[in-house]
Formats: sequence, structure tokens, C-alpha cells
Amino acid sequence: MTDRPIPTDAEGRHSADSLRATLIRRPRSALYGYWRDLLNLPVFSETVKSVEVLDATHSRWVVEGPGGKEVALTSMITEDLTDRRIAWTSTEGSDVDHEGWIEFRDHPFGRGTEVWLFISYDPPGGVVGKAIAKVMQREPRLQARRELRRFKQLMETGEISTSRAPDAA
Repeated sequence: MTDRPIPTDAEGRHSADSLRATLIRRPRSALYGYWRDLLNLPVFSETVKSVEVLDATHSRWVVEGPGGKEVALTSMITEDLTDRRIAWTSTEGSDVDHEGWIEFRDHPFGRGTEVWLFISYDPPGGVVGKAIAKVMQREPRLQARRELRRFKQLMETGEISTSRAPDAA
């Protein structure tokens, strides 16, 4: 997308990770503000079922794992650079050990904002869990791409397109 360097901390300490980027035609501050309000994440995320904000840096999440199994985790924001970057990691006792970050950069030609998303985690169940996640299309590479696509749709159009048929009246 650009020849500017990708973020340098794009290697996680977990068995499954992914770095994805997209261009969104909205100001950086609007995108950061929407993502930073963690209660907005279930609006566009296929996997985040609920978020409870515990304090300024801690939140409790329920996410859908492989096979529809709900997984609980507590997340701590480790870096919060207004309008630029948010990084997080799991806290002790979470069902899933994870980390990630999202970064917002002005496009060099003024075409919007480059949004970079990094996700890294150890799937429940080790190697078997990782294989199941891949089969069920819940691996980080696919998740990051889908989350960014849905976020882009919501931010640019105000809605998320689906292939679901409309409800009959």
C-alpha cells in the first residue's frame, strides 16, 4: 500500500499472529476515537461479543472462539497515544494469552488514514486449537483482515454490508 516502513513491533510472542493494514477515508482522530471507545468494538467485530470497561486501562471481553465457544479475557491497555496508537495485552487469568495494537497514520497523499492492526495470541488448546481455529476461519490472519474490512465499511459508509437476506415483513 505504501513504501513507508511497517511498524517494527509486528512480531508477537504467541503462536499465532497477523499484521494487516487498510486505507480508510476518514480523519485519523475520528478513527482513533471510535476504536478507543471499547464499547464500540462489538458493533463491527464478528468475534467480540461484549466488552465491559473496568477502568481507564482495563476491560473484560467475551469473544467467540472456534466452534462458537465463548472465551473470556481481561485486557490492559499498555500504550495509548491519542489519535495515533493503542496497544494492549491480556492480564493474568485470561482464558487466552494475547496482545495487539492498532495504529493510525495520515496517508502521505491526503487520501485518508492508514490503519494497521496487529493481533497475536495463543489459541486455547495449543496446536490442536490452532488447527481448529484455522479450519473454522478464526485464525489471526483472517480475523484481522475481516475486522479491518468491517471497520472500514462502518467508518466510510455508516453500515456494514452482509450477504444475509433482508427479513421478510
